[in-house]
Amino acid sequence: MTTVGRTPVTPLAGVVDGVLFDVDDTLVTTRAAFAVAIDAVCDVYLPHLPDDQRPAVLALWREDPDGHYRAYTRGELTFDEQRMRRANQLQERFGGAPLDDAGYRAWLSVFWSAFEGAWQAHPDAAGLLDRLEAAGIAYGALSNAATTLQTSKLAAAGLDRVPMLVGVDTLGVGKPDPRVFVEACRLLGTAPARTLYVGDELDVDARGGCAAGLVGVWLDRPGERRGGAHPEDPDQARASGVHVVRSLTELGDLLGL
Repeated sequence: MTTVGRTPVTPLAGVVDGVLFDVDDTLVTTRAAFAVAIDAVCDVYLPHLPDDQRPAVLALWREDPDGHYRAYTRGELTFDEQRMRRANQLQERFGGAPLDDAGYRAWLSVFWSAFEGAWQAHPDAAGLLDRLEAAGIAYGALSNAATTLQTSKLAAAGLDRVPMLVGVDTLGVGKPDPRVFVEACRLLGTAPARTLYVGDELDVDARGGCAAGLVGVWLDRPGERRGGAHPEDPDQARASGVHVVRSLTELGDLLGL
């Protein structure tokens, strides 16, 4: 037995041949990048908003209470449709003018230039990759964003050694559809039962992986939960068969590396 967080667990040493990673807020500090992007659009589109209210804008963006991004991952909305709806939700909630198509394109230009300029690797990402490589464990990425976008994001963050295996555009759907997990395992060359999937969202990442026959791990970084309708209870997660870690370093410990 070992301890991850405060909970004694049995390490997964010897039972995992491959690790699949979520990208955003797992390998890359997307939450911090969103904060930079939201500040940029607030400067232009919500200039009346006091600085102490800007964290609420970021929180609403990340929470996405109407589930527009998840509708995109189910193939129900295009990328721009979901993002325009979310941008207008911010405008409406915080007293900004509504965005028509041209207004949204201008908004997106402000948002995107700030967003992509802020992509960085989580400080614990490279260390875990080193440990996986030393142990001969294969790894790759499976994300609910487009493959080209996530490939660029990983490269900008200095993590281009992580192969981007499956995006939402690969099969036309995203997590938690079991097919995307199975396809990522096929491309990684590992059996689902001996493949670990780790991500920052309990339901679509860890539980989605478990439902597809993988070993599901929820990366519950302190202070980085999305809130709102997202399930985020560690005890319930463990009761459902999910492993819970607070960092990628703890994941390496869980794997006995």
